[in-house]
Amino acid sequence: MSEELVTIDVQDGVADVRLNRVEKYNALSPEMFAAIIAAGEQLAESPDVRAVVLSGNGRGFCAGLDMGSFARMAEESGGDAGAAGSNSTSALLQRGERPENHAQQPAYVWKRLPVPVISAIHGVAYGGGCQIALGADIRIAAPDMKMSIMEIKWGLIPDMSLTQTLRDLVPLDVAKELTFTGKVLNGHEAKELGLVTHVSENPREHALQLAKEIASKSPDAIRAGKQLLEVAWHADERIGLELESALQTILIGSPNQVEAVTANFENRAPVFSDPT
Repeated sequence: MSEELVTIDVQDGVADVRLNRVEKYNALSPEMFAAIIAAGEQLAESPDVRAVVLSGNGRGFCAGLDMGSFARMAEESGGDAGAAGSNSTSALLQRGERPENHAQQPAYVWKRLPVPVISAIHGVAYGGGCQIALGADIRIAAPDMKMSIMEIKWGLIPDMSLTQTLRDLVPLDVAKELTFTGKVLNGHEAKELGLVTHVSENPREHALQLAKEIASKSPDAIRAGKQLLEVAWHADERIGLELESALQTILIGSPNQVEAVTANFENRAPVFSDPT
């Protein structure tokens, strides 16, 4: 393949990650699934990355599942669409030690990243594309963006980790309506419902500026903050309170925490070290 399906450019601690299947609106083929997962796993192991901006090249963020790609798999298998569909479905449902399966990883890998992820959404974010965008910690959308939990159009349910992301954003009745209808939302409508954090004329530039601000903070505290909220948000009070205490104990007196205090007293920009 002549071009990378997902590109990564790291500058000053910010990873600019772009879905790059432009001619197909970044639709999800089997190869695209693998490329997105690989990108997320690579970033998870990169101590120099302090924040991630996830966007799509071309005219849209991600058009969702590439039905044509999976239809071609059926043709290549000798025209037995049922057998090919069964094989491809089986591959997508494979899971390892973690709860999420292969189909869920392109969206859930961003939630698992130890650093904040900001999705910048323009054009379409349909079906799986919507679920990938929702896997980010913060979402910035263009006013004319089109977002939909579109699986109902194909007689399906959302199955790319929506149960673990949408529940943090909207009430159950809103989640049900969006899932049952496949309603297409623009940026302002998505913001009103809580699906996106900000609406911006240039979502990617807005996201990069926010990521740069986050990257200027102590990377240890940022990572601990994401861990704290991800673990404690749906946990009981003991887990949340104990985790606050445990993480704070690790941070207090650490080199980056001392640097944060010193820089504040000296009225200068802090110089933080990458986590080990």
